[in-house]
Amino acid sequence: MRNPVIQSIESKQLRVDVPNFNAGDTIRVHTKIKEGDKERVQMFEGIVLKKRAAGLRSAFTVRKVSYGVGVERTFPMHSPRIEKITVVSGGRVRRARIYFIRDLHGKAARLRGEEVRAADTK
Repeated sequence: MRNPVIQSIESKQLRVDVPNFNAGDTIRVHTKIKEGDKERVQMFEGIVLKKRAAGLRSAFTVRKVSYGVGVERTFPMHSPRIEKITVVSGGRVRRARIYFIRDLHGKAARLRGEEVRAADTK
């Protein structure tokens, strides 16, 4: 069991605007990027490979293919650098960690799924 003092501090830093998504879903993550003294928002769209739920230490990994090269990025769920997360479409998978998608290319890498989730998009 966690220390109640640590729990109370962590509970103040949790985000409440995180949509419900799971492994296999296609999401769009808007992150704040700092270049010199300027700050801009960059989008990263891809398939969720895994999701780790651990309170403030929650994280999720997103994979996309950019110019023929697979790019994976792990985001802390409650990071202040994340501006917003949008669910583009749901993917139907039977596992919690879909690492097998790394070995698939082209049409084989597609997942069965639903269309746009109107309730989760913002």
